[in-house]
Amino acid sequence: MSESGTSGSGRGRGHQPGSQPGGQGGARGGSRRNAQGRERNRGPQRGFTESAPSQRTRRADPARLVAFEVLRAVEAEDAYANLVLPARIRHHGLDKRDAGFATELSYGALRGQGTYDAILARCVDRPLDQLDPAILDALRIGAHQLLAMRVPAHAALDQTVGLARAVIGAGPSALINAVLRKVSARTLEEWLDLLLSTETDPTTIASIRYAHPEWIVRALRQSLVAHGRPAAEIDELLEADNAAPVVNLVALPGVGSLDEALEGGATPGELVEGSALSSGGDLGRLASVRDGSTRVQDVGSQLVARAMAAVDLGAEAAPGSEGAGERWLDLCAGPGGKAALLGALARQRGAHLLANEFAPHRAKLVRQALSAVPRDAWEVRTGDGRDLGTEQPESFDRVLVDVPCTGLGALRRRPESRWRRTPKDLVDLGPLQRQLLNSAIDAVKPGGVVAYVTCSPHPAETTAVVSDALRKREDLELLDAGAALDSVSLTGHLEAGHELTAQLWPHVHHTDAMFLALIHKKA
Repeated sequence: MSESGTSGSGRGRGHQPGSQPGGQGGARGGSRRNAQGRERNRGPQRGFTESAPSQRTRRADPARLVAFEVLRAVEAEDAYANLVLPARIRHHGLDKRDAGFATELSYGALRGQGTYDAILARCVDRPLDQLDPAILDALRIGAHQLLAMRVPAHAALDQTVGLARAVIGAGPSALINAVLRKVSARTLEEWLDLLLSTETDPTTIASIRYAHPEWIVRALRQSLVAHGRPAAEIDELLEADNAAPVVNLVALPGVGSLDEALEGGATPGELVEGSALSSGGDLGRLASVRDGSTRVQDVGSQLVARAMAAVDLGAEAAPGSEGAGERWLDLCAGPGGKAALLGALARQRGAHLLANEFAPHRAKLVRQALSAVPRDAWEVRTGDGRDLGTEQPESFDRVLVDVPCTGLGALRRRPESRWRRTPKDLVDLGPLQRQLLNSAIDAVKPGGVVAYVTCSPHPAETTAVVSDALRKREDLELLDAGAALDSVSLTGHLEAGHELTAQLWPHVHHTDAMFLALIHKKA
């Protein structure tokens, strides 16, 4: 779990920094009823915050409220945290500091959900699935503050109970107060020692310690080995999944500039040109981000797109005119991040990009992403990518096929995904991935290249799919994807290649775990 949180707003009004949060809230004169006749303490085991009732927080701190609303949207509406969070931050008008606190609290509580639930199960007198989901989300928010952020215990308790009182109710807030007091009795390491004291299975231990489902722990360990890395790196990989990722920016080549971002505190990227690293906050305040000429995009995605664009196809071309007249295809373009970068690169080289997307609403996002690039360099098609190979056979010089996948390589950026995905997804997605790759191969010209890309390192979605395609045809060969990534990286030596394919890793390259295979159709 991340230790990077700050204390944020609500530092524990009415409390002294050294006070202990264990006091009981008995009624004056032995009575448990207040002036209105309401019973404040209905049982000897129910505690209150140590301040008097009139001093207890009775409102929802805006930063914590944002985190709560994000968790509720994820659980109740199957929403994506990275889409909900910015909108809620703007709605509540959080400043940069509180926005950072809300981001860490939202993502941290979602990432650590499995571990926190194991701890909470020891502190609640009923199965967690019998709790109201809103109460459970509030408990997860409180647990993350208490165990993995630099928030004083009294502030975490007071503010979380105040949030619950404001948005859930007075009754549930008392339960939340009692449970979180039990949570606060131990540090995270002490809780883990307790939870793991009788466990011997390394997969179960890693699952609880690093908050990943057991099947994902096994899958990622298998993936490391499949791509030539030691299985012993699994703990480093899982830990990297739980670290708050730095926001990556890219200035679209020939269109955007990083000057504004750098002046605002971003630092130049170390892996790829035209990139920068930002501490986050509301990047929408940057004019270059609002107009789309600078975009938020993981550096791994930047590298694979640039690698495809840079492949030498051996054409007889004058120096500096590589790519002139070429047709490029982004077969699965939504929501448009790689398409925007490819469109800008295509324009620089005199090529033309067709961005294809199946879903109309995602095709609209692709158009928006490409809007900063002059219109003569691209077009968007709404349709099934599996049909393009038949409809436009051997028509494109370069094809990017970034197939739908489980997203196991982007768990640090999509914290809710690890709890949504199941092994069945691997089975269900396999046929679609193969059909899309076959369509891309049919659509590429002889002498052209197909870049097969996933944001999952799982061999069932990466090397197995590529091997199946190569086995069925004799006119295909693998190019050295590792060397292609090196050629477009600033370091020139990523050590990502293995048997001609390439795999990036969060714990090695500080990118999403992007996979790249470059398939050349022989002339």
